[in-house]
Amino acid sequence: MVENWVYAIISVFFVSLISFIGIFTLSIKIKKLNKIIIYFISFSVGALFGTVFFHIIPEIIEKYGFDKNISILILSGIAIFFVTEKIIHWRHLHLPSNKKQIHRFAIMNIVGDGVHNFLDGLIIGSSYLLSIPTGIAATIAVMLHEIPQEIGDFGVLVHGGFSRSKALFINFLSGSVAILGTIIALVSSKFIPNIEIILAPIAAGGFIYIAGSDLMPELHKKFNIKESWLQLIFLIMGMSIMLLITKLT
Repeated sequence: MVENWVYAIISVFFVSLISFIGIFTLSIKIKKLNKIIIYFISFSVGALFGTVFFHIIPEIIEKYGFDKNISILILSGIAIFFVTEKIIHWRHLHLPSNKKQIHRFAIMNIVGDGVHNFLDGLIIGSSYLLSIPTGIAATIAVMLHEIPQEIGDFGVLVHGGFSRSKALFINFLSGSVAILGTIIALVSSKFIPNIEIILAPIAAGGFIYIAGSDLMPELHKKFNIKESWLQLIFLIMGMSIMLLITKLT
């Protein structure tokens, strides 16, 4: 169990460091950046789905069997992420329309990103409770979907009035909330036996929601035959990486 803790904390720390990626995009033109990001998103979608169907769900079935309660918990995970996102978007839409609007939007972006990162931390922690290979797969999937998100968050903060250095620091603090989520998941296992049987399916539902609702629609905003084929290739590559990890661990 100590080994799981070490792996989990190190993993979530590296996930938090991704919040600094925004600084590397400053020299890249927006048009070029958008072209690059879309393939990161495609790869991330494949990795998220691959983590769910190659790692989390098979690990649950192997350890605890499968019944309708697992399905209910997976669907609950989808519902939890749906409600969380709705609340964040509702707050964005109801901000007062004045000169401070952009700044307040940036604040709400920090809050929303913090909640999202906390849930990511729970996912990582609950995955390591299943097994170290499952935790590693979940960490990779989280890191991949965090890359385009953190680039966007950095842009929002700078646009909202923060200096670049402050935007990077605040983004890192928001990313660090993931560490709290991981610790809570791990500590909870000490007081609630087999809590991973509850948290892991919810985490799987969260991954399914992020991939299917947040990321995949981005791939359909522009239709181009060549880009579509490349997106499909990167999506399959993401799935294949997760499948390969099952062979190596």
